[in-house]
Amino acid sequence: MAPFDGAGAFLMMATLLPVKLLLFGLLAHGGLGSPSPSSNTGMVANAVLEDPEFTDVIENITVPAGRNVKLACSVKNLGSYKVAWMHFEQSAILTVHNHVITRNPRISVTHDKHDKHKTWFLHITNVQEEDKGRYMCQINTVTAKTQFGYLHVVVPPNIDDSVSSSDVIVREGANVTLRCKATGSPPPSIKWKRDDNTKIAITRNNSVVLEWEGDVLTLSRVSRYDMGAYLCIATNGVPPSVSKRIKVSVDFPPMLWIPHQLVGIPVGYNVTLECNIEAHPTSLNYWTRENDQMIHDSQKYKTDTIPGNPSYKSVMRLHIGEVQHSDYGIYKCIAKNPRGETDGSIRLYSSSPPTTIPPSTTESITTTVPSTRVYESPYGLSTMTINHFDKGIRYQSDYNQLDRSEHKTSDTSPNRDRSVDESSEVNGATSSFVRWTTLFALILHMLLLLHQ
Repeated sequence: MAPFDGAGAFLMMATLLPVKLLLFGLLAHGGLGSPSPSSNTGMVANAVLEDPEFTDVIENITVPAGRNVKLACSVKNLGSYKVAWMHFEQSAILTVHNHVITRNPRISVTHDKHDKHKTWFLHITNVQEEDKGRYMCQINTVTAKTQFGYLHVVVPPNIDDSVSSSDVIVREGANVTLRCKATGSPPPSIKWKRDDNTKIAITRNNSVVLEWEGDVLTLSRVSRYDMGAYLCIATNGVPPSVSKRIKVSVDFPPMLWIPHQLVGIPVGYNVTLECNIEAHPTSLNYWTRENDQMIHDSQKYKTDTIPGNPSYKSVMRLHIGEVQHSDYGIYKCIAKNPRGETDGSIRLYSSSPPTTIPPSTTESITTTVPSTRVYESPYGLSTMTINHFDKGIRYQSDYNQLDRSEHKTSDTSPNRDRSVDESSEVNGATSSFVRWTTLFALILHMLLLLHQ
């Protein structure tokens, strides 16, 4: 980089005037190995040798806080001139030649003497955020030659607990505001999500979201469904991301739901009565009878409460063994917590013992059996085929193994048509069915004669 001149050089010199006075004061007194102005040999050498120049730029470096970093300044034709490192924003001389000027113990300097273009390295260990800024490498020529490199120090996010929310407890219907503040470089962004990955209800815009961005989360008119842990997550592209878990507890008095308010049970049977509860904080649960006497566990009674999901739900159970007549009546389930109490009633009454009817292995079917019958008419014998319906035939599961062509009849069966002798049907002419079929046969026979 070319040296500053004109207004730029004047501004830089004015800014760094205290630094340059100190630097050139040190160099002028020869304390750092500068050439003596009274030496004619040195003057002739300076007149002949080329001026020193930078051979490469100082690279900008980005480093996470806590790491070590090395800045390089390469020059040629340095001769008897000196190289100094400075922190521009802090106006602080860090090193001159091989000497460390700053009192910062994390700063050091090394010199690659064997490099053709001699390189001066500025070392910073355990880099901190305050180390960021412009670093200047300067050669103490008559018109000072300088070049700059920038050190970016990135810092992972860190949540500041002192200005962030902690666990909160509110009553149902109240408003809740959660805050989360984080530091880091670059400044981190904040997003919120629920620990169980359920959605967040944002009342002010009537929306339901999985994530909410911003350092403030407001929940209006919270209900028990809003209860749970909320995660504040801070990220800025520098790993690792950090999070803070904030638990929101919503208090409300107990509420009861009874699945069966009337329970019938025969004498000698066991029975279990149930009440469903929602309460926060967790309620004290117990059972009583008509005289409000509390029921305790015994050989007769056993009580338990089964936790549910979410945690504010539970189920109360009362087990009664070998019910007797004296056990019939009203039972109450009662739940209490600091926000209130409630109760529900269940009536236990006597019922008949259940009866078990084994399923039938038979079923009724109706079959159609075609048959051919011969009828005698005044005009001769006529034949016609009719369908005879046998009803009420019952069969076992091995019905398929029976001979389907065999159909037994029974005179005692009320649902079957009794078979009659064909000659009896014609001679007696007592059956309406026979009369109609005979008439049909006569008509058919006459039509056949006329057709001939």
